[in-house]
Amino acid sequence: MSYKEQIAANLLEKGAVRISVEPPFTWTSGIKSPIYCDNRQMISHFEERDIILRGFEDRLNELGWEFDVVGGTATAAIPWAAFLAERMHKPMIYIRPEPKGHGAGKQVEGDPEFLKGKKVLILEDLFSTGGSSIKSAQAVEKEMDSEIVGIMSIFTYGFETCKKNFEESGYKYDSLSDFETLLTVGVEKGMFTEEDKQIVMPFAADPKTWFDNL
Repeated sequence: MSYKEQIAANLLEKGAVRISVEPPFTWTSGIKSPIYCDNRQMISHFEERDIILRGFEDRLNELGWEFDVVGGTATAAIPWAAFLAERMHKPMIYIRPEPKGHGAGKQVEGDPEFLKGKKVLILEDLFSTGGSSIKSAQAVEKEMDSEIVGIMSIFTYGFETCKKNFEESGYKYDSLSDFETLLTVGVEKGMFTEEDKQIVMPFAADPKTWFDNL
């Protein structure tokens, strides 16, 4: 089993990703979704956490991304950035969703002045539209005068909007596992049926109208 498949299986088995058609989940945006993802749960499971970290290392080597600093987006990716930075003996920063409204008004936390001009890898737990990841990368560029080597997540829904936003931004991006892999693994492990997979699959192509088209 590839790390992409193993991570998908672990996300399902630990309940970090759940699939439900009847009833669907309702996201904050109001979208009715057959999938709910909370990768924060994985920090509590040592063996599964280690597989994710080995996945990051392997994938980074495959892509040839060379970097000096690991950055994590607040709040879900902060622990992943800390784990990977420790594992790879790299400095770490984290990026707030918005600049602080007091003090120095920083958005990047750590010692950005000390790390100024360094190459930065940004970690995310999940890609949805990619918008928050892009904002984080822009904040690092602004405050640290740094090059963003790439942005990497544990999981992606694979939305076309996400692909378009990253392509327009110019940032490299990648994910350890994805929606299609998760559905395939779920069927193989008997967590849901092939019929369920066929019902759920169109969500990635058109999340806003998926529920209306059931």
